[in-house]
Amino acid sequence: MNDFWIILTGVLVACSCSILGCFLVLRRMAMIGDAISHSVLPGIVIAFLFSGTKESLIMMLGAAVFGLITVYLIQWFHQSGVQSDAAIGVVFTALFAVGVVLVSMYSRQVHLDLDHVLFGEIMFVPWERLTVGGVDIGPRAVWVLGGVLTLSCVLIGLFYKQFKICAFDPAMAAAAGIPVALFHYLLMGLVSVTTVASFESVGAILVVGLLVVPAATAYLLTERLSRMIFYSMGLGSLSAVIGYYGSVLLDASIAGCMITVAGILFVIVLLLSPTHGVVWPKLKQKRISSEEAL
Repeated sequence: MNDFWIILTGVLVACSCSILGCFLVLRRMAMIGDAISHSVLPGIVIAFLFSGTKESLIMMLGAAVFGLITVYLIQWFHQSGVQSDAAIGVVFTALFAVGVVLVSMYSRQVHLDLDHVLFGEIMFVPWERLTVGGVDIGPRAVWVLGGVLTLSCVLIGLFYKQFKICAFDPAMAAAAGIPVALFHYLLMGLVSVTTVASFESVGAILVVGLLVVPAATAYLLTERLSRMIFYSMGLGSLSAVIGYYGSVLLDASIAGCMITVAGILFVIVLLLSPTHGVVWPKLKQKRISSEEAL
């Protein structure tokens, strides 16, 4: 039964991250998840200092606030003329450094270190249960991630057209009367909530990897956004399932194996994709050249 909960958690994270990752890849903001997963550290420490407890919900709220602050600062720097990748690098390294300083200052009194406040472990998901009215209804992470996935699906389903136009052509979206800034922050808010909700349970490496790799792989397979979203969800889920059983076989890190599988799938698609691949177009060109020679 523990295997089922671990795999289900991995699939939920994969689907949640893959949906949003498609829009991030299209907007060339793929590493925003990495920035958020590191820059929320000050929020976690400050939440502890104000509350005096390491209760997960309070930590998550503090992290979510700093996730939104990260998104705002990145956008502000970018609008001020700083390149997008530079803005991401400056904000997340600066905030992460502040978090490290706070941890080093207050870890003498409490057991508050980077392993506990930043990096989760998916193997422990089945042991952290959620009880309602004294009834055990399953791992807490499954319900939290299921709620986050539902929220993302509902919002993107309701405003799919607006998100799509803003991702491909913000100028046209603004000309059509779509509030581009609102949908930008709505998307970044979803990324922040998804990242914070996920990395507490499964670890930052898995979250960042699933935000980027399945979406980048799906991008090589199709020109349509709707198909890209479904492909990325399928690839992410496949990576989670194969990665888990691979970790059992190799007795290795579960998160590491899941992202390794995702990376292998990306390389395969990069080589063999009919439109964007390396090998297939060359073979096609070679065949055409041979037919012309005949």
